[in-house]
Amino acid sequence: MTGASNARRSLYVVVPVFNEAPNLTRLFEGLRAAAHEAANFDVTVVLVDDGSTDGTPELARQLSTDIELTVLTHERNRGPGHAFGTAFAHLAPRVRSDDLVVTMEGDNTSRTELIAAMLRRSEEGHDAVFASPYMYGGAILHTRATRVLLSHVANTIVKEFYGVRGLLTVSSFFRLYRGETLRRLQERYGERIVERDGFESMVEVVMKMVYLRMSISELPMVLDASRRAGRSKLNTRRTILGYLALLGRKREWQERAAE
Repeated sequence: MTGASNARRSLYVVVPVFNEAPNLTRLFEGLRAAAHEAANFDVTVVLVDDGSTDGTPELARQLSTDIELTVLTHERNRGPGHAFGTAFAHLAPRVRSDDLVVTMEGDNTSRTELIAAMLRRSEEGHDAVFASPYMYGGAILHTRATRVLLSHVANTIVKEFYGVRGLLTVSSFFRLYRGETLRRLQERYGERIVERDGFESMVEVVMKMVYLRMSISELPMVLDASRRAGRSKLNTRRTILGYLALLGRKREWQERAAE
């Protein structure tokens, strides 16, 4: 017997990258192991190359011989928010309500071994599952004090000014969304979902999910920056300004959620 109801579910793993060639070998080892754990899904990695100049997309294709890989390319660097928007727009005609979408960093600070636990947690019916270094059992290791401070500032700003309560982590890339969650967000906010190009885009998505009264669960994660080759791409000043700029869009996003 055949039909759409018997089709295998898809798991899309979205990874924005910018000059991450030194991190790709370890990244694909982790993705390969995660795909093995998700054997009941058709797994596709969606790599968004955000204007790399170090051969990142070419190397990714070489390393993905046993992984289904789609590479989306920006001619110049646009920022992680723009990269996620490109991926979400690419998935819009493809993702089904019961599919799952994982988003993560490309520098190995997202722990791919947690994907299996995120998949299990999603079966409880949550709209999304976030990996959180602030939960009991999580931690932030080998990270600059300014980066840790910025994360705390983001949490404080969002909770105090944007009407978000109950979440420990609002800025992490490492998340699992249900297909239906992305479809609802796209219905209200467009295929790209995000408007901001910078790191603050992840806070933007949280705000929009909260305004749509979505359910978000969290799992503990140890974020260890020593797993990353090279420096973080985050610009502290630009990201703080980005967080503050979100306040000006709050009312519009709330109104669109209520339509």
